Amino acid sequence: MTSNSDISGKKLAAGICGILLGALGIHKFVLGYNTEGLIMLLLSLLTCGLAAPVMGMIGLIEGIMYLSKSDQEFYNTYIAAKKGWF
Repeated sequence: MTSNSDISGKKLAAGICGILLGALGIHKFVLGYNTEGLIMLLLSLLTCGLAAPVMGMIGLIEGIMYLSKSDQEFYNTYIAAKKGWF
C-alpha cells in the first residue's frame, strides 16, 4: 500500500484539478486513468467546446467526490479498485 501522505496528496491534487480543470480531464491523468482523461480531453476539444460544460460538470462532481472521501476510502475506490468514472 502507498503511504498515507502519498494518498492524501494524490487525492488533493485530483480533487482540485477535477474542480478547476474538469473539462480537460486533468484529474483523470493525475490518478493514472489515461484512457478516461483522453476521452474527456478529446470530447472537450473535438466538439469545439460544446461538450466542455458537460465534461466540466463531471469533473466538478468527481473532484468533490474525491475530496469528500477519507484517505482509506479514496485508496480503496480509486487506487486499488481502479474505478474510472464516478
